Order: sequence, then C-alpha cells, then structure tokens
Amino acid sequence: MLNSESKLNPKLFEKDVEQVATRDGYGRGLVEAGEKDERVVVLCADLTESTRALWFKEKFPERFIEIGVAEQNLAAVASGLANYGKIPFISSYAAFSPGRNNEQIRTTICINNVPVKIGGAHAGISVGPDGATHQALEDVGLMRMQPRMTVLVPCDAVEAQKATLAAASYPGPVYIRFGREKSPVMTTKDTPFQIGKAETYRSGKDVTIIASGMLLYNALLAAKELESEGIDAGVINNHTVKPMDKDSIIQSAKETGAVVTVEEHQIAGGMGSAVAEILSANFSVPMEFIGVHDRFGESGGSWELVEKFGMGVQSIKEAVKKVVSRKKV
Repeated sequence: MLNSESKLNPKLFEKDVEQVATRDGYGRGLVEAGEKDERVVVLCADLTESTRALWFKEKFPERFIEIGVAEQNLAAVASGLANYGKIPFISSYAAFSPGRNNEQIRTTICINNVPVKIGGAHAGISVGPDGATHQALEDVGLMRMQPRMTVLVPCDAVEAQKATLAAASYPGPVYIRFGREKSPVMTTKDTPFQIGKAETYRSGKDVTIIASGMLLYNALLAAKELESEGIDAGVINNHTVKPMDKDSIIQSAKETGAVVTVEEHQIAGGMGSAVAEILSANFSVPMEFIGVHDRFGESGGSWELVEKFGMGVQSIKEAVKKVVSRKKV
C-alpha cells in the first residue's frame, strides 16, 4: 500500500489524474527562485518557450540573457557569471546541453566548482516525434560522471518546481532533467523533497522498484497490479541520481532481497547503473533494469515509444516476476 506519510496525489490512480509537463515545473521554479534571490539569472540557447525559460524572461527581463544557438558559449558565459557571484541557470534541450557542450561544462563549470544550474529539457524518448537526434538518452550518464555535479531527475511538474528551487541554493553545479510531454502529477506541495534523499512511496516485502522521472508512475501502477497477483512490491522515488541516497537503497535491498530499476535513459551509465554500483559494494541482490538497451530513439507517439522500448507497466511487471524468481533462498 502507498505510504500515507508520502502525501501523494489522492487522484493518482484515477483516469482523470492531472497531467502537466515537467518543463512547466522547471519554468515555475525559475520564477520562484528569481523572486527569492536576486542573484539568480537565466541564460537560454534560443529555446525560451520550449524550456519555459520564457516565464523568467517575462518576469525578470534584466536578468535574462539570450545566448542564441551556441551551447558551448552558454556554459562558458554562465561560468563567468557564477565566478562573479551570480547563480546562473542555463536552459536548452538535453541533447544539446549537456549533449553538445559537455566539455565546457567539465572545464569551465565543474573544474572551477561554480554554482551553474543546467536545465536539460525534452529528455528521454518521450519527446516523441522529434526523433533520435533530439531524444537525449545519455545525459544522466554524462553528468553523473562529472566530479562535483549533482544530478536531479524529478518525477513530475510539482517535484520539478521543488527541484529547481532547491538547486538555486544548493552548492556547486546541478543538472536538472525534465521532459516535454505532459505526464501524471503524482506528488503535491506537501510531498517531501530533499536533494540526496530518496522517498519510499510504497512499502513492500518481495521486491523494490527504484524509479526516477515520469516512469515512476508506471512503477506505481505496476506495483498496484502486482499486489493482486500476490507480489508485494515497494516503490522508491530516486529523484537524486547523484549524490544517491545509499542508506535507503541498501536498506530496501536488505528488506526485499530483489531490485528493479526504472528510468527513461540508457541502461549503461544511468540511474540503474548507480544503484548497481552501490549494491555490488554493500549488499548484492538480484537486479533487473528497465530502460533503453543500447540503442537510439525513434519518432513516434510519446507513450507509444515508452511501450515499444519496454518501459511500460507490463514490462515492469515482467521484470519484477523475473527478479523475484532469482531471489536467494
């Protein structure tokens, strides 16, 4: 059953559950951060409407800089601003930032350890018809490998707003990943959120499903359906990929003895890989990985692609049953 202390959306499993794009949460978070701290500035690479940086531009035009289609400059200029006391947020599609400017992020931001916050929009295959060139599936891996970088993958628009606001006051560089497509709103303003703290939304004794991003919804649906099939699955919202909440991950593995990770990203180098690294060194259990398996995306409907790439509810259920069958006796 869902944990009451999580304070999730009471309409979570209803057909009319509210759906809002996580990019909208990012845009609202930028405005809120700007209201709270005049040091916050926003830079964009000619994608102000798509990334929702437009909302900050409209509220604080004197603190907004349009860089144009020059993502390398986007990172370097932001680094300079941060060195002089500003808190810059840089906004672009994740395929281009960090996809195109990874070297500038590494050299000018991470090595200098300056508080630039990177908003990676339109991430994952749920961008849909935009196709493989715009479907960033490697961005979490790129960013979590950078020393000093914090990596956040909020599950819905409400959490994306919280993550953006929290990033503004968090030390050092931060990467926030969000999407284009509308997705179910699972959390509320009262749902706990803290950078570096995973949240257990559902307790279980047979298996733990650890998810990040909008696919957390599929994980919760799968756990609900599995209950009627005699499998008690716990679900963790692992929104902070780095620094990951090691204690919660290890404890969940000890309690259930099996783990399935769920993410809209390449299996190699993503959130699931980070979980496996923790468990292999501390408490090894059988694992299964839901995500993209060593391929690029393609054009199609957003949720159609989620199903085709094996990240739907049924695929999660099958992975759970497989990993449970592998549990140590």
